[in-house]
This record gives sequence, C-alpha cells and structure tokens, in this order.
Amino acid sequence: MSKQKETKTNAMREIEAAGVPFESHLFPCEKALSGVEVAKLLQQDPDQTFKTLVTVAKSGEHYVFMVPVAEELDLKKAAAAVGEKAVSMLKSKELLPLTGYVHGGCSPVGMKKLFTTTIDETAQLFDTIMFSGGRIGCQVELAPSDLEKVIPLHYADITVS
Repeated sequence: MSKQKETKTNAMREIEAAGVPFESHLFPCEKALSGVEVAKLLQQDPDQTFKTLVTVAKSGEHYVFMVPVAEELDLKKAAAAVGEKAVSMLKSKELLPLTGYVHGGCSPVGMKKLFTTTIDETAQLFDTIMFSGGRIGCQVELAPSDLEKVIPLHYADITVS
C-alpha cells in the first residue's frame, strides 16, 4: 500500500480530498504519447479519453479545455465558450511554469492555479471519462459529474466539426 501512496499525483490527491471515487490507470511510458496512443494502450474508447489543453486569450487570461483525444480544439468555438475574442494554444515551454505539469502529463486537476475549464459537451454521453492523472504514464477515470465536484467546469461544443 505504501508504494501506491508514492505514485499519487497532485491530481489524485485533490480528487481524493473532494471525496470523489476514481480509478487510476498507470502504464510504463518513457516519453509523452499522443492521446490516441494512450487510449489504445489502455484499451479505452478515444471518444471517452480526453486531453487537457491550455490556452491564452488576447486578454492575457489562461483557459483550460478538454477535448476527446482524437479531436481537435476549435479555437473560435473555444474563445466563444469563455467569452473571449480569441484564444491560442499556450507555448509548450510555458506549460510547466504556469501549471506545474509537463506536456503529455497535464491534468485539469491540481494545477498551480485554478483556471476556467471547459470540457467538450460529448463528455456527458459517458458514465466515466479518462484524462491525465498529472504525469506521463498516469490516467484517471471518473464520472464527468464527479469531475465537476473537484474543479469548476462547464460544457460546450468546442471541437472542430
């Protein structure tokens, strides 16, 4: 049991602190894999597996978006969803200092600061969804309604049609 405690991430600790049930999926991984590769490795539906994307708006505000791993974030829809004129993807080198997470291991839970988070509306179609548990080689699975208990979250159509 102590080994399990050693593997816990900030994201897992925050989910546990919120009293939300979740399942962790750990897998050996030397480098960041694409979300589709992770879903395939864990034998999960790519539509049910979400990637966490961090953006910056023209206003300077940062926003987090979660989309299915095989989909692409529509930047215009994303901006509209958060009431901004435009958003762009955060530069990879800015991710760690801003969030505390590395590319390929970025979770919407447990970031250094809480950002407005929008998840694609398709998440509501599933009993559970998977997303990064806060490091490369770690995914967490929980109900979308339970994720709402951990971080403020809203749903919108934010993928490229």
